Amino acid sequence: MSRLRFGLRLKLLFFSSFLLTIPWLGYQYVWEMETYLRIGQEQTMVGTARAVATALHERPALFDSQSGYLTDVRPGTDLYAHKIAYPIQLDGKLDDWQDYRHLAIAYGQQNLIDPIQDYQLDSLHFKHMVGQYDRFLYAMFDVTDNNVLLRPSNSLRIDKNDHLQIAMTDKNALFQRYIIAPSQPGWVNAYLLKDDLDSLQPERLETKIQGQWRNTSSGYQLELRFPLAMMSSKIAFAIVDVDDSQTRAVEHIMGTANPSQLDSLGTVLVPSPEIEKILKGLKYSNARVWVVDKHMRVLARSGNIQRASGVQSGLLSNTDPNQQSSWWKYIENNWLLPLYYQILTKPPADFVDDLRDAFALQGQDISQALNGTPSSLWRLSSDNKAVIMSAAHPIYIDETVMGAVVVEQTTNGIRTLRNKALEQQFHYILLVILISTLALFLIASRISWRIRKLRNETESAIDQQGKIIGNIIPSTTRDEIGDLSRTFTHVLSRLSQYNTYLENMSSRLSHELRTPVAIVNSSLDILLLEEQNPEKKQYVDRAKQGITRLSKILSNMSEATRLEQAIENNDRETFDLDELLKGCVAGYRLAYASRKFDVQVSVSNSTFHGAPELFAQMLDKIIANAVEFSEDNSAINLQMVNSDQGYVLTIANQGNLLPENMQHQLLDSMVSVRKQQNTEQPHLGLGLYIAKIIAQYHQGDIRIDNLKDKSGVVVTLMFKD
Repeated sequence: MSRLRFGLRLKLLFFSSFLLTIPWLGYQYVWEMETYLRIGQEQTMVGTARAVATALHERPALFDSQSGYLTDVRPGTDLYAHKIAYPIQLDGKLDDWQDYRHLAIAYGQQNLIDPIQDYQLDSLHFKHMVGQYDRFLYAMFDVTDNNVLLRPSNSLRIDKNDHLQIAMTDKNALFQRYIIAPSQPGWVNAYLLKDDLDSLQPERLETKIQGQWRNTSSGYQLELRFPLAMMSSKIAFAIVDVDDSQTRAVEHIMGTANPSQLDSLGTVLVPSPEIEKILKGLKYSNARVWVVDKHMRVLARSGNIQRASGVQSGLLSNTDPNQQSSWWKYIENNWLLPLYYQILTKPPADFVDDLRDAFALQGQDISQALNGTPSSLWRLSSDNKAVIMSAAHPIYIDETVMGAVVVEQTTNGIRTLRNKALEQQFHYILLVILISTLALFLIASRISWRIRKLRNETESAIDQQGKIIGNIIPSTTRDEIGDLSRTFTHVLSRLSQYNTYLENMSSRLSHELRTPVAIVNSSLDILLLEEQNPEKKQYVDRAKQGITRLSKILSNMSEATRLEQAIENNDRETFDLDELLKGCVAGYRLAYASRKFDVQVSVSNSTFHGAPELFAQMLDKIIANAVEFSEDNSAINLQMVNSDQGYVLTIANQGNLLPENMQHQLLDSMVSVRKQQNTEQPHLGLGLYIAKIIAQYHQGDIRIDNLKDKSGVVVTLMFKD
C-alpha cells in the first residue's frame, strides 16, 4: 500500500484558503454599506436642492433685471462683483486685494476701444476687478503706463491727461458718465459729465465716487468705491492714455466697454442679498448651497464645504464611557486602530476647496439643471483627498429656467461610519490573518530552507569550469522538492559518469590507436626501403603523409590532458615578463620569417609570478593562430601595458575577421573557424583552448575580438599583479 502523497502545492493551497475569506468579507461589507449610504445621501441632497428651488420659483425680483436676463455673457465686459470679506482701505496700494488678485482680469490689445494708432504693450495695459462689501461696490485698477501724465493744476480741461472714464445707468435707467482725472496722486473724486455725449465737460464733482490714485514705477494704481444705489447693473470702465505733454493727444482708450455708448455698456453682477437672506438659515443644514443664474454665475451661497460631511458628528462618537477605560479599549486605541488605519483611509481633516472664491460654476449636473432636469454629480477635490457630491435643481420663472440651486456635501461622514464598522470587523479579520500568516510563515520557512540547501549542494557539486567535484545528498521527503533533490542526484551521477568517459576518451583513443599507427608506419618505412616503380612509390608516399598527420592528431588530442596534468604538478616561480616576451619574439622572427613582429613593453615593473614555460606555450598557441590567419609580410604587434588590476597584453594581427556569432566560442575546446580546404595541418580547435587554460592558471582572463577598424583580430590577455 503506497503512502499518501501530501504535495507542496496542496499544502500551500490548503493554508492559503483561509486568506480568501479576508478580501471577500472586506469587499462585500465595504461596498454594500458604502453604496447604500451614498445612494441615500444623494437622494437627500436632491431633495434639499428641490426644497430650496421651490422657495425661489416665480420670484423674478430676486434676479437682476439686466445681467440675469442676458442671452450671452461677455468675459471682461460683463463683470462679477466678488464678495469681499472686509472693507477695502482706499490707499492705492492694493494690499487689501491680495487674497483676490487671482480673480483680476487682464486687459490688453483686445480691449482697445476705437484704436487711434499702433499699439505697443508697454504703452498701456492693466488688471481690473470689482468687489462688493455691504452696500458699496469697490473697484481696483493696476495700470501699466510708460508715461503717466496728470492734469495740470490750473487746467479746466479734465480729458487732456491720463484719466478713468466711468459710464453707468442709475436706478432710473438714466445714462451717467464720470471722469476721474487728478492733478496729483492722492485722494480723488469723480466729475459728473454733462448729458451731451460729444462733450467731456464736467458738470459737478461727484463725491459719492471716492478713491485713491498712486503712481508706481511702471504706471499707477487706483482704488475706487461708490454706493450700489447709484447704479443699476449696466456699467463700463475705460482707461484713457495721454503721453505727449505738448499736444495732449489721446494715445489709447482701453476698457471693459465703450463708455460713450449706452448700448455697448457691459453689466456687473452683484450677489443678491435677498437670495442670501433666504439661504442664511441653510448654514445649519450641514451642506453648502449655491444659487446660480442661467450663465452659471453665482448669485448667492451659504455654508462651508469643509464642514459639510453629510452625517451629524454626534452619530460618530462613542457614547459608552465605561469602555473607554477598559483594558481592551486601551489595546484597541494604542495597538489595533493604528494598525487598521494603515489600510483604511481617514476622511481628511482639511482639503483644498477649489470653489472657495468661485464666481461661476461648471459641471454636468448644473448644465442638466439649467436644461430643466435635476441632476447629481460626484467629483474629487483638486488635491484628491475628498469626494464631493453635488445635486442641482432648476429654478423656474414663467416656465423658463432662470437659474439653479446647487447643494454640495462630502462623503467624509459616510467614510467615517464605514471605518467605525470595519474597525469591529477587523478584529476578527486580524485573528484569521495572524493564524494564517503564522502557518504560511512556518511552511515558507521550511520550503525556503530546503530550496537553499538544495541550491548550495548543487553549486558546491560543480566548479567554475563545469567539472563535477561533489555529490548531492538525496532527500527522503515525499513532495516536489524531495523529488527535485532525488532527480538532481540522479542527473548529477549520470553526468559525472559521462564526463569521466569524455575526459578519458582522448587518452584511451590515443593509446589504442598508437600501436596500429606504429605498425602501419613501420610497414611503410620497410616498403620505402625496397625498390619500387615510381607509380607504387607515389602511393606509399601518400600513405606515409597520411599516417604522419594521424600521429599529429593523436598528439594534439592528448595535449590538453597532459597540459592539465602538467599544471597540477608545476611549481610557480618569479620571472621577468619583458625578457620572456622579447625572447619569444626573437624565436618567432626566425620561425615565421614571412611575418613582421613588433613588441612594445610599457610597464613600471615586469616581474611576474608563474610558470615561464607554460606562459611561453600560451604565447606559442596565440602566435601560431595569428600567423595562420594573417597575410604574408604583414605585421603582428605585441604590446604590454599596466592597468588598474595588473598587466594587459594585446596581440594583434592584420587579416581575416572573426564571425560575429563565434567570437565568444573560439576559446572553447574543439571549436575552429578555419576553412575546410586548408588541409596542410590537422586542427582540432585546441590551440586557443590551451591558451585559455594557461591564462586561467596565471589568474588571468583572455578575450578575442575584431579590431575596431575591421582590419584584423586582437587577442587581449589581462593578468593581476
